[in-house]
Amino acid sequence: MMASEDPGPPRTIPEAPPQASRSTSKSGGAARLARLLPANRFGGPIPWVIAILIALVVVAAAGGLALRNLAENARSDLAGAVTVQIAEPAPEARERQAEAAARALGRHELVTSVRIVPRAELEEMLEPWLGIAATSEEVPIPALIDVELAQRAGPEPLAKLQSAVDRALVPLGGEARIDAQSDWLGPVYDALAALQYTALALIALIALAAAAAVWLAARSAFAAHRETVEIVHLLGGTDAQVTAIFQRSVLRDAAFGAGVGALLGLAAIWLLGSRFAGLDSGMVSGGGLDAADWAILALVPLGGVLLAVITGRITIRYALKAML
Repeated sequence: MMASEDPGPPRTIPEAPPQASRSTSKSGGAARLARLLPANRFGGPIPWVIAILIALVVVAAAGGLALRNLAENARSDLAGAVTVQIAEPAPEARERQAEAAARALGRHELVTSVRIVPRAELEEMLEPWLGIAATSEEVPIPALIDVELAQRAGPEPLAKLQSAVDRALVPLGGEARIDAQSDWLGPVYDALAALQYTALALIALIALAAAAAVWLAARSAFAAHRETVEIVHLLGGTDAQVTAIFQRSVLRDAAFGAGVGALLGLAAIWLLGSRFAGLDSGMVSGGGLDAADWAILALVPLGGVLLAVITGRITIRYALKAML
């Protein structure tokens, strides 16, 4: 009888490898695909280009807001301000006419305050232009009266004041000219408005430059990893996952550049503000920034990051469509 062979240890049938899925999960799959597309952290020029552009936008926006505040404060301060000029060559007659006009204006219902500008103050203001002639009688300096109205100095209030002053000066044989101080600054307001539009145009151009820079960088990054993207597609990666990978890289670089640019812009604003504050000018001091203006400036880097992310996403989407 033949001895039966020892069958040995029981064999185990190996399990079949799991079937590779054409789609990966959004959590683990996207992370594995991201490792196939390496991205240099702050290694390229794009973060620094964005930083420079954001700094320029912050400075331009701050300048536009300061000009707006300057114009609004000047209009508010001078809305009811009126100047009365009495051009009389004889000094004594000029003084009598100025006093008579001031009394008539002081009794007017529209007037809240009246002040005859002292002769010494006028000479001090005119000395830089007239020199020593400002302190002599060779150049007759008209008498000036500063008047504050209870309302805006429009054509109708000015006509009423002119009539009251004329009645007071007719017995003295004098004449007076009444002007709204805001009219003198009309060209200044126009210049400030032009500068504000220039700042807006500059911000728009810088935004276009930033979008173009991100577009070029995204296309370059996609072209450099084109073969890897094809492999990712073969492994089951979707266009949405590939786009998300590149978008995260753009977001990281844009956030870094926007943060650095915001700091540079704020440093420039502080430096310029300290220089203008040294002028000790009342008009310049009206161009300060308030809390709402600083909130607008805080939105600049956020807007820059959002613009970069949207531009990068659109660029990669079109590149993926062109690849199919």
